[in-house]
Amino acid sequence: MTAPGYTLGQLVLHMLRLGTFGFGGPVALVGYMHRDLVEQRGWISESDYREGLALAQMMPGPLAAQLGIYMGHVHYHLIGATLAGIAFVFPSFLMVVGLGWAYAHFGGLSWMQAAFYGVGAAVVGIIAMSAYKLTTRTLGRDRLLWAIYLTLAATTVITESEIAWLFIAGGLINWFVVAPPKWLSKGGLNAAAAAQLPLASGVLSGFDWPLLGQIGLFFAKAGAFVFGSGLAIVPFLYGGVVTEHHWLNDRQFVDAVAVAMITPGPVVITVGFIGYLVVGFTGACVAALGTFLACYLFTVLPAPYFKKYAKLPAVKAFVDGITAAAVGAITGSVIVIARRSVIDWPTVLLAVATALLLWRFKKLQEPVIVIAAALIGLVVYPLIHSHAF
Repeated sequence: MTAPGYTLGQLVLHMLRLGTFGFGGPVALVGYMHRDLVEQRGWISESDYREGLALAQMMPGPLAAQLGIYMGHVHYHLIGATLAGIAFVFPSFLMVVGLGWAYAHFGGLSWMQAAFYGVGAAVVGIIAMSAYKLTTRTLGRDRLLWAIYLTLAATTVITESEIAWLFIAGGLINWFVVAPPKWLSKGGLNAAAAAQLPLASGVLSGFDWPLLGQIGLFFAKAGAFVFGSGLAIVPFLYGGVVTEHHWLNDRQFVDAVAVAMITPGPVVITVGFIGYLVVGFTGACVAALGTFLACYLFTVLPAPYFKKYAKLPAVKAFVDGITAAAVGAITGSVIVIARRSVIDWPTVLLAVATALLLWRFKKLQEPVIVIAAALIGLVVYPLIHSHAF
């Protein structure tokens, strides 16, 4: 492998910046990584990016965080993966802990409803543009990949979830059609994935304080057994946090999701906010550690095997199929998010205006749009929904 054209420090600084200013959730963050690392800087090759996206989609855990970890692993291996992952997650973790403190001390986040009214609509436009770019660069004119893509997009819209086995099916179908297997894998990749399970399952099981132990184990499960983007983890969190353990009520949970959506970085960082509301700063740390340690292990353990065999025709066909499935699910999630965020004419105008601005001005930074949308929401929302204040 040729020497990378960037230093580890440069990559860590970039991930720190992305974690600080990367608004829009997993779909947008995946798009930002492609734009910044592949298109503009040329630090990561297109094939390495696709392999990382496919691995992140195959493994359970938050999509954007795993892709960021893999980007660090490409040239700087374990130390690169570790530092890139920490840099990507840490800024948004600090933000949600700060918001958790304000929420606990001052009660409620009614102002955030107004800000998110604008931000949510702008995010739809940002995600739509990211999905469009990923689609055009990934699929080309391959009819089979388009069929896989459309199937996953439709399934995501209909079910409002990401069905893990369909991603694997997409990879297998493309493999068997494009490069019918003449050899059988000796199980290197599967063995690597299987080896993670006992590691991930016991990460946080040794706490003396029963509540912290419950929190650690629950969020470790969230990181270890939920596939796809931040959208996928929300129903899982609701079932455990509200229905099973009664740590939060419905209103608090909705506010927690709003905090994650309005702050930069991965949507899954809402676990830090939830943990803070339950047990304070210690709870935030345990919840975040449980969630992200699992996804870290699920990325770095199979990465060497995945990279080693990824150039084989059969594996390449499998990666292309699962990548098409992933991009299809991402595109479908745009519609799912739009259903919740684009609710009236002002939000329609904001979403469309965002997409048009990003289309017209290629160098326009997303945080500028997000801040402007938040200010618009603070002004417009009280006029339309005055009863909410």
